[in-house]
This record gives sequence, C-alpha cells and structure tokens, in this order.
Amino acid sequence: MNLLDLLGEGGGGIEVIDLAQPLHPGMPTSPTHPAFDFALRQRHGDVLRTDGITGSHELITLGGHVGTHMDALCHVAVDGRLFGGVRVEDAIDDGRYTVHGIDQVPPLACRGVLFDVPRARGLRHMPPGEPVGVEDLRAAGPALRRGDVAVVRTGWAAHWDNPAAYLGDERGVPGITREAAAWLAGHRVRAVGADTIAVEHIPPGDQPPSLPVHRLLLAERGINLIEVMNLEALAARNVGEFLFVGAPLNSVGATGAPIRPLALIDR
Repeated sequence: MNLLDLLGEGGGGIEVIDLAQPLHPGMPTSPTHPAFDFALRQRHGDVLRTDGITGSHELITLGGHVGTHMDALCHVAVDGRLFGGVRVEDAIDDGRYTVHGIDQVPPLACRGVLFDVPRARGLRHMPPGEPVGVEDLRAAGPALRRGDVAVVRTGWAAHWDNPAAYLGDERGVPGITREAAAWLAGHRVRAVGADTIAVEHIPPGDQPPSLPVHRLLLAERGINLIEVMNLEALAARNVGEFLFVGAPLNSVGATGAPIRPLALIDR
C-alpha cells in the first residue's frame, strides 16, 4: 500500500497530530532570544475597494529560536569552530551563515519515535530539574533505527500557560543528560526533539545553562534539535512510532527557524 492509498479520500486512513505549540504574545520565550509579537497592520475597512472586498494583514516579529523551532548546526560553536571543524569566521558572509544554516536542513519525512518518560515512570509529568537518563529512554520507547527523529516527552507542556514555570523558575527544567544524548546519537538519529525550552536537563540554579547536550549533538555530532514541542496529544494516543513530517522555515543563513512538525498515525 502506498502513501496515497493510506491517505484515502479525505485522509480518512490516518490521523494528523500537530506537535507544535501555538505562537502568541506572552508565550514562554528564552530571555536570550527576541520574543514573539503580533499586530494587525491593516484592518478590514482601512482600505476600501470599489467591488466591496477589503483586506487585512499583520506584522509578526520573532527570533529564530522562539516557539516550536529547529536549531541549525551553526547555532553552537566550540572554541570558535562549528560542526566538522569549520571556523566560525569562514562560515559567515554578509551577516549570514553559508555553512550549516537552517536553510540547509532538508524537509523531514521519516519514522518518528516517542519516548514517553513520565508514562514509563508512572507520572503525569517529570519533576522540575529532573534528569532523563539512558535507562529512562530505554524504558520509554521502542528501538531506534538510523534516520529516525527521536522526541522525548517530559510532560512539561502542562506549564505552557505559566511562562515562569515553563522556563524553570529557580527549580530547573527536566531533560535529557549528555549521556542520554550520546545514546541517541549512537543510533544515528536525524534529529532530537522535546517538549521543553532546550531539550536538555537544566539543573536548579544553572543560569545561564551550560548546555552540554547542545554541544554534543549540534557541534560534535551534527544532529539538529527541535525545541518547545507539544507532545501531549501524541502521548494520549499511546503510540511509540509514527510518520514524522516537518520542515523548518527556509530562512537563508539563520541559526534556527520555526517548524511545525506533524505526526501521522494510523487511525
């Protein structure tokens, strides 16, 4: 059966689950990145046409690492070098990255694997500042294959409407450890995502966070990160694997960009 057969008339053979958080002013945003803002620039009636049609449009501003987004490999450098040993000064031209920019990430249509860590632990969501280790991942999801997108649920989306709590207050944010990230990288995954602000474990008081997982996955292993996902609806279906579809905004030379990832599951 091919994909069109599966979709059927009206897509009745599959269910599409949105894995992105909604974009709105006041949503949780890392203090080191520009926030999201939205304003109507033209309202219906501001410009009148003789045929009665009116138009309305808006102005949107945001940083590349705001809302559900993907990190490009050029987002992190170690000792002045990007993934593959590329010197930062050799990767920039006219204020944009010519190497490892988000525009160089191809659209993703591959197997996705959900690691539902709270379910495996018998919790609704992980406690603040709780590390997610290798054994947590082994217990929480199916076996990985090369080329998968691995997404880790901590249940932290429950705090989405409380920005201070979502960002960790002073209590930290749950997430994968460097060892867990190395375990995922060892399976040659294409990307690693999570429902938290940074994917990785942020211990209490670690501000600004040291980000060893960013260093390992982006700078050392060349694996993109997807942050600020909403995995609650997917987890509610109790599925471990799905068809992952998503593409970051094709922003030339950017270090990151919004992405609207989708999970396609058999209805």
